[in-house]
Amino acid sequence: MNRRMVILACLVAWLALACLAIACRDRESKAIVSTGGVPAAGKKALFERGCGACHTIPGVPGANALVGPPLDHMASRVYVAGMLTNTPEHLRTFITHPQRVKPGSAMPEVPLSETEARDVVAYLYTLE
Repeated sequence: MNRRMVILACLVAWLALACLAIACRDRESKAIVSTGGVPAAGKKALFERGCGACHTIPGVPGANALVGPPLDHMASRVYVAGMLTNTPEHLRTFITHPQRVKPGSAMPEVPLSETEARDVVAYLYTLE
């Protein structure tokens, strides 16, 4: 490879990384605006509440269980719990009161504050 090719390859790689960084920030910004939550705090809450004991959740350490559905691509899904349209409000309602939404669901009632619930939804909405 000549020097120009190496420089061009480095430039293309740098541009790709820059685009990826912008896309990640854009996803996070959209999640914050649409949910009123903070994705980083939601990721922490998912870890601390042990959600990974039942779900696979990208980016959450140890969250690789398959008791409940994997939570990847939550921002792109059409439904929550197989019955509610996927909106921040519906997702927050199901996360905080799954038995009211879908009685008999394996999802337990998780004691989350309103702020924590918004944060969790914000993080899940960064997962496209």
